[in-house]
Amino acid sequence: MRIQQITKKYDGKAVVDDVSFEIPKGKVLSLIGPNGAGKSTVMGIISRLIARDSGQVDFGGTDIAKWKSRELSQRLAILTQTNNVQMKLTVRELVAFGRFPYSGSHPTQEDQRVIDRAIEYMELQPFEDRFIDELSGGQRQRAYIAMVIAQDTEYILLDEPTNNLDIYHATNMMRIVRRLCDELGKTVILVLHEINYAAFYSDYICAFVDGKIAKFGTVKEVMTKENLREIYKVDFEMLEIQGKPLSIYY
Repeated sequence: MRIQQITKKYDGKAVVDDVSFEIPKGKVLSLIGPNGAGKSTVMGIISRLIARDSGQVDFGGTDIAKWKSRELSQRLAILTQTNNVQMKLTVRELVAFGRFPYSGSHPTQEDQRVIDRAIEYMELQPFEDRFIDELSGGQRQRAYIAMVIAQDTEYILLDEPTNNLDIYHATNMMRIVRRLCDELGKTVILVLHEINYAAFYSDYICAFVDGKIAKFGTVKEVMTKENLREIYKVDFEMLEIQGKPLSIYY
């Protein structure tokens, strides 16, 4: 997937300004930056949830705007910050929504097998008949990820998947993200505010400032004291755990 010179304006002000980059296939890419930097808007444009004003998102050799929705849903899945399901659904019923792009509202036996595998992968068997609104925040997030796994797409887009999770559940969520890439071969694109999670669990980092790309590269290339000072306007002290850079600011 290649993003080429995309721009988005609100009230005449560019919140995404001439942004271009290529998403590395089969890797975890985190979009980071301060509030209002444009990262969630870029994610929305990539997923077609937000209309761009100019530029192109090349997906499989075709502008993503020209893809039929059902075909695109078989290649790309998006999980947004707010996933408030209004219906009374069990975990299994929620996960089954991931098969909708393939079989609509009439799941096949193969769909049921895929749903079973997704529930098992996320270790949700004890909860599969429970209603979503009866689950803890961490369990609910795992159920949504299971739905994405059942959708069986090559690309997975996650907008702040650790939002509103405590450190235990947030860390587990990032481990799951890593497994999606390493074990299932997915290309995962995340919007993250927690730069330590971005540093530890990503392969590549794309850092935004004022609607533009400030830095793009591997974790080691981007996560330096100098770069983080430029991006966030604060001083950072870098640590290293298991060969991965982590940061604390002061």
